Amino acid sequence: VQLQASGGGLVQPGGSLRLSCAASAVTLEHYGIGWFRQAPGKEREAVSCISKSDGSTYYGDSVKGRFTISRDNAKSTVYLQMNSLNPEDTAVYYCAAGPAISMVDPTVPDKYVFWGQGTQVTVSS
Repeated sequence: VQLQASGGGLVQPGGSLRLSCAASAVTLEHYGIGWFRQAPGKEREAVSCISKSDGSTYYGDSVKGRFTISRDNAKSTVYLQMNSLNPEDTAVYYCAAGPAISMVDPTVPDKYVFWGQGTQVTVSS
């Protein structure tokens, strides 16, 4: 299974980006998907997660109201729409998939079996 994260780049504060996480050799509908990020010198942070079953979602406090996670099972792709970006959002963003992600606490990295390679998001003027 390979996860390919894409869509990162350089954006000005207040701008938007849409990240994509595409899977090969697996149908993503059987997996809960999480987006994590890690900035230099900081711990990995769970940004957003979406369940495999009912589409329920989780957002970290720092991104609530600005980021939206969605999935297109037909395309085996999960998206993270990021709006109102600020410099604190600068990080490498990773997508991850796990077959048994509990939405009670979907932020545990060890629950995710497959990880993408990461895409850099830089918010700067």
